[in-house]
Amino acid sequence: MSQDKPNTRGRPPSKAARSKALKAAVEILMDLGFGRLTIDAVAARSGVGKPTIYRNWANASELAMAALMESQPTEPVQATGALSERLEHQVMSIVTAFATTRGRQIGLALAAADRDSEMTRAFRNRVILSGREIGRATISQAVKAGEIAAPRDTEVVLDMIYAPIFYRLLVGHLPLDRDFAAALVAQGLALLGAGDQRG
Repeated sequence: MSQDKPNTRGRPPSKAARSKALKAAVEILMDLGFGRLTIDAVAARSGVGKPTIYRNWANASELAMAALMESQPTEPVQATGALSERLEHQVMSIVTAFATTRGRQIGLALAAADRDSEMTRAFRNRVILSGREIGRATISQAVKAGEIAAPRDTEVVLDMIYAPIFYRLLVGHLPLDRDFAAALVAQGLALLGAGDQRG
C-alpha cells in the first residue's frame, strides 16, 4: 500500500497514541525545524508505531500541520468597542501568533502540503476563513451602529485586510510584526471609510 495515504485497515489508533505522536511532532518542529520532521523521527521519539501514525496522517506534512494547528495559541475575540479597536485587536492577535517560531513552521508546512489535503482544508477553515468571518461580523456591527456605511464589496475589503498576513507568512519576504499589523488596520479602516480613530 502506498504511504501517500493513511492505512485504514486494522484497529483504529487510540487517542493516547495520537496525542503522543502530535507531541513528538511539535517537539521536533520546535527543536530541529520542519525539514527534520519525518514519520520515522516521530515514531522514534514518541514510541508510536509507524502503521498507527499512517492511520491518522497520510504523510509528514499532514502530521506537521495537525500538530501545529492543535498547539497554535488563540486569542479571545474582542466583542465590544469601536470598529477600530476590534479590528486592531483581531489583526494584531493573528499577526502576533504567526510571528512566532510555531507560526513560521506553519508557513513551511502550508507551502509543502497538498492544497487539497484534509489538513490544508482544516487550516483554511479554522484559521483563514474563521478570521474572515470575525472580520465580517465586526464590519456588520459597525454598519448597524452607524459607524460606517455598508461597503460596496465586503469580500474585497476582507481580502485586502487578511490576505497580506498569509502572503507574508507563505512568502516570507518581509516580517510579520506590529508595524505591519498597524498598517493593515489603518488601510482597512480607510477602505471602510472609518479613518484611524485609535488615537
